[in-house]
Amino acid sequence: MDALASGRMTLKDLGWNDDLEKAFAPYRAKGWEPARLIRESPINFGAFLGDGEEIDVILCGRVWHAATRDADLPAVGDWVAVEVGGENEDNVIRATLPRRTCFSRKMPGKSSEEQVIGANVDIVAVVTDPGSDFNIRRMERYFMLIGRSGAKAVVLVNKSDAFPTEVCKNAAAEIAALWSEADVHITSAIKGDGLKVLKKYLKRGVTMCIVGSSGVGKSTLVNQLYGDEWQWTSEVNEVTGKGRHTTTSRELVPLDNGGMLIDNPGMREIQMWTDETTLRDSFADVEALAAECKFRDCRHRNDAGCAIRAAVDSGKLDMGRYENFLNLENEISALLKRAEKRQMAVERWAKRNHRVKARNLADRIQLEKDERGEI
Repeated sequence: MDALASGRMTLKDLGWNDDLEKAFAPYRAKGWEPARLIRESPINFGAFLGDGEEIDVILCGRVWHAATRDADLPAVGDWVAVEVGGENEDNVIRATLPRRTCFSRKMPGKSSEEQVIGANVDIVAVVTDPGSDFNIRRMERYFMLIGRSGAKAVVLVNKSDAFPTEVCKNAAAEIAALWSEADVHITSAIKGDGLKVLKKYLKRGVTMCIVGSSGVGKSTLVNQLYGDEWQWTSEVNEVTGKGRHTTTSRELVPLDNGGMLIDNPGMREIQMWTDETTLRDSFADVEALAAECKFRDCRHRNDAGCAIRAAVDSGKLDMGRYENFLNLENEISALLKRAEKRQMAVERWAKRNHRVKARNLADRIQLEKDERGEI
């Protein structure tokens, strides 16, 4: 029997701490209750209260309007203040508590929006394999996203039962060389190796997010951690080497032996949501070479006296890393342009909304409170 079923779950099991208690004080005075979001749908959220009760909650208009971008809206893993409704009344999210960490990416496609994968995540576990899924450039992007989020990175080079030992070791070594702060493990979900590794990280109050492409064994690991067939697993296509999407929605799940798990749909597209500072920190070695270029406005392509191109030609700098550096520069430049356009649209909308609110007395009173920062 798990903590939820036995009624033994507490706020600390969900990750509650002194900082959250302090931040929640003004909301507790209003009679609201702390809750952690475990699921989201187009119309509402699922949440756990402190006693382990699962409830459906909706978002109040004030929180929605206060968000300047979609990423500011509540997401799975967030702590919120809920006004619990009575019989036949809705449970309403009245406020969102500050996030300690936020693991996010750029929304897939042409959107410039940030997509929150998990809020208040302690550990991000990336599952890959040494075969068709292995892509060192994609892993590099994962590390940039995880580093920006503030979470710890753990990588499982899974399916060791299906590949030669040397192949698995080489893949793990190549991944470990990218970031010294990441823990890299060779595992086999079928043999239970991955389960043993992840359990070492999952303690009371710890939240782990599991990501990776479909077909690499994520859902099998989740099933083992949860102790039940929580996610349906499918066979990998023998022709493409890819698996079908077996996880269709993002959900936070409490584990019987402690910890919380956020499973994610297979992430085929890992686009950066970051800034120039984070990019340059992640490519410090390339930036050091750039300082040696003959011209300050060097574009690092076919420019005369380019130190980066010289390093590539001599074999000092890997061609793949060089190309990834150029692609990320272009991607962030385009992202910033789209973000600027969206900000202009948001500002126009806010001004129009302000005028509409000011027409009604009750709305004017609430508007004045919002501008004073009152709860």
